[in-house]
Amino acid sequence: MIKSMTGYGRAQQLIDGRDITVEIKSVNHRFFEFSARVPRAYGYLEEKLKTYTQTQISRGKVEVGVTIVTIEGTNANVEINSELAKSYVGALRDTGEKLGLEDDITLSVLSRFSDIFAVRKTVEDEEIIWSAVKTVVDQALEKFVAMRAVEGGRLKADLHNRLDNIERLVEIVKERSPKTVEEYRQRLYDKMCEILADKQIDDARILTEAAIFADRVAVDEETVRLSSHIAQFRDILTHEEPIGRKLDFLVQEINRETNTIGSKAQDVAIAKVVVDIKSDVEKIREQIQNIE
Repeated sequence: MIKSMTGYGRAQQLIDGRDITVEIKSVNHRFFEFSARVPRAYGYLEEKLKTYTQTQISRGKVEVGVTIVTIEGTNANVEINSELAKSYVGALRDTGEKLGLEDDITLSVLSRFSDIFAVRKTVEDEEIIWSAVKTVVDQALEKFVAMRAVEGGRLKADLHNRLDNIERLVEIVKERSPKTVEEYRQRLYDKMCEILADKQIDDARILTEAAIFADRVAVDEETVRLSSHIAQFRDILTHEEPIGRKLDFLVQEINRETNTIGSKAQDVAIAKVVVDIKSDVEKIREQIQNIE
């Protein structure tokens, strides 16, 4: 399956009192390049995110954003300073006895002394946090990969169309190439007739020159290799693993054979076909820059 290197996925879920949001986006890049935006208190997540996402993304400039909002009170414990509370109770009772007041000390009375209470944040377990974040990452990755696959399908269809066109143009070269030799032979014969006028023409010499010309402009090997490269290209498009680098190599070989045909074939018609082939090859090169 072809996957584009351009993609986006977002997921949000409430897990164990934490509202977690994960966004994943990527653009094309020759290698895997990763960056993350995570809350400062959860900096340890960055390396985990990089290692985990790389198991599913082989190439591309990938950016992952994570936000974690803890619901108020779910990550805190209230502690009571019992000794200080006892001191308050003792002081109140002593004061009551001295002033002859009724002892009506209750919990509600003690609650007014805020310094006997301390709110402390719970020490969070990194693995528990990562497990929760990973759950949301999986959801975002699923959407991200799906988007890449859809775009990859469009790229695949376009590549097949361009390969079809290149094959059609190569057939034109195959048909035209032998004719250039015959045309050269005829031009040579006509030129000799013009120069030598009524003198006898050496047909053997004409045939020898034509054979030399044919050997110099023959592109049979190049067209065969071109057809082979195109067949390999089509085969690679059916592979499941990342194929961008393989296609990049093949398109270089296709371009090389096309250039050779252009330099060898001394024919205007073939030269025009070569220009059309190179145009499609360049568009294919641009397309595969966005394939994983």
